[in-house]
Amino acid sequence: MTGNRWTWKEFTALVGLALIFVPLMIDWQLTVWLDSIMQNELYKGTLTGLILAILFTSCIYFIALRPQGYSWQTIGVRRIKTTDWKTIVFWTIAHIFIGIFYIIILEMVGFESANSKTESIQENQTLFAFTIAFISAAVLSPIYEELFYRGFIYTWLRERLGIWSSMVISSLIFTVVHIPTYNTLLLNFLVGIICAWVYEKTESVVSSIIVHAVFNAIAVILTVLL
Repeated sequence: MTGNRWTWKEFTALVGLALIFVPLMIDWQLTVWLDSIMQNELYKGTLTGLILAILFTSCIYFIALRPQGYSWQTIGVRRIKTTDWKTIVFWTIAHIFIGIFYIIILEMVGFESANSKTESIQENQTLFAFTIAFISAAVLSPIYEELFYRGFIYTWLRERLGIWSSMVISSLIFTVVHIPTYNTLLLNFLVGIICAWVYEKTESVVSSIIVHAVFNAIAVILTVLL
C-alpha cells in the first residue's frame, strides 16, 4: 500500500459522513419517509442501500480521490493475482463458518438472529423479492462498504497506526454504523477484521468485496430456504 497525501480533513469528512450524516439524514429521516410510501422493509432497505452506495462512492471520489488526482487504485481497486485466490477462498470459508457458529450461539442463549430485513424476505418469498434482496446484500452493500471501510478508512489508518490497530479501529467504525441491529454487532466486527486482513494480504479491495459478497449471498439464500 503506497503512501498518499490525505490529511485529517478527508478522514474527518468521510467518517463524519458514516457516523453523523447517514444516521441523522438517511437512517432517521429518509427511511421513515420511504417506509411511509413503500410500507415494505425489503424494498425500503434496498432503495436505501442504493442511495448509500451512490452517496459513499461519490464522497470517496470527490473528497479523497479527485482533489489529489488519485485513481481508484489508491483505495485498492486492483486486479486480483492468481496467488491471492487461496487467501480469498480460505477466508470466505472461515467467514461462513464463523457466521454459522455465531447464529448458533445466538439461538442457544435465546437471542433472535433475524432482523427486520430477513423477516421481510421470509414473509415475501417471491422471485422478485429474492432478486431484490440478493442484489442489495450481495452486490450493493459489499461494494460500497468495502470501498469505504477497507479501501479508504483502513488504508488511511494503516499508514499512520500500522496493521493491527487499523484493523481494530476500522472494524469498530464498521460495527458502530450497523447500530441498531444489535444482535449482529459482534459478527459485524469480525467481518471487518476478516475483510481488512484479506485486503492487507492481497492489496486488492476486490478480494474483500468477494469475501463479503459470498457470505451475504449465502445468508440471503439460507434465509429464503430456511
